[in-house]
Amino acid sequence: MKKGILLTNLGTPEKPTKMALKKYLKEFLSDDRVIQPFNKILWSLVLNFIILNTRPKKSAIKYLKIWNKFGDGSPLLDITNLQLNAVKKTLSAKYDNLEFVVGMNYGKPSMLSAFNELKNKNCKKFIIFPLYPQYSRATVLSTFDNLNSFLNNNKKDTVFISSYHKDKKYIESLSNSVIEHQKKHSKPDKLIMSFHGIPQRFVNKGDIYYQQCINTSKLLAEKLNLKNDEYQVSFHSKFGPEKWIKPDTDDILQSLAKENISHVQVICPGFSADCLETLLDIEIESKDIFINAGGKKFSYIRSLNDRKGHIEMMCNIIEKYL
Repeated sequence: MKKGILLTNLGTPEKPTKMALKKYLKEFLSDDRVIQPFNKILWSLVLNFIILNTRPKKSAIKYLKIWNKFGDGSPLLDITNLQLNAVKKTLSAKYDNLEFVVGMNYGKPSMLSAFNELKNKNCKKFIIFPLYPQYSRATVLSTFDNLNSFLNNNKKDTVFISSYHKDKKYIESLSNSVIEHQKKHSKPDKLIMSFHGIPQRFVNKGDIYYQQCINTSKLLAEKLNLKNDEYQVSFHSKFGPEKWIKPDTDDILQSLAKENISHVQVICPGFSADCLETLLDIEIESKDIFINAGGKKFSYIRSLNDRKGHIEMMCNIIEKYL
């Protein structure tokens, strides 16, 4: 029986242009799981008449700064394709009945086109692997919702992988990336483990994302033999006026600089692939915030991307369901 492996991530605009960003942001910010609006009608008005008339141009300027950084196009898609090729190479050497595709939750290639590609290759079982280490309703559950909308009779033949925030290979790969980085850049005064934030309201409603981020951080700190005062957990990419989970990464960086902490390094364990939030928001903008506040040395530890240990982890997880 042929089996299809679908690797999926958040998504990306097709081009770093205002029109491409408007199309992408409209799809992304129209997802009820992402926004969970208090009032859908009011949110629709705000989105279509304010956000989509102002944010696309600003976002396009940001994307231009990182475009083609890992290939020919969007870093997130380029890296996900690198991951897919590495997983395919590894597993195809052991199994001859597997097909592999990439599909994004928003933008192209879409999950629907990816799933149809697997069906057209006569796959009868499907393994869906959202590349989010920590589970959130805004990411993983949104992915499953979107898939369920077109799975129809294939639901019983589909396996969903919901998180891997405590996976030993994942923690080991994170630890190795830190160790390798520090061999080149020395050990910092403080290691910041920064995750993408979500509104506090989501956590209050039962989203387990925050707790899984904390669990990952503790396991990574243990693996690195870090003392409590040698690392800090924080959250970045706040959007909108409401209260988000804290502490905020940029606030922490400013505070540390004022406390004469001169050298910090930031790792983003919640990202399986580098993207706008890591390559620009953290590596460039957060660095500027720290240095301008009086810090001396800042470096970003790249996401696991297609590191050997990361690929091994992905293959091990997939093999559990073959």
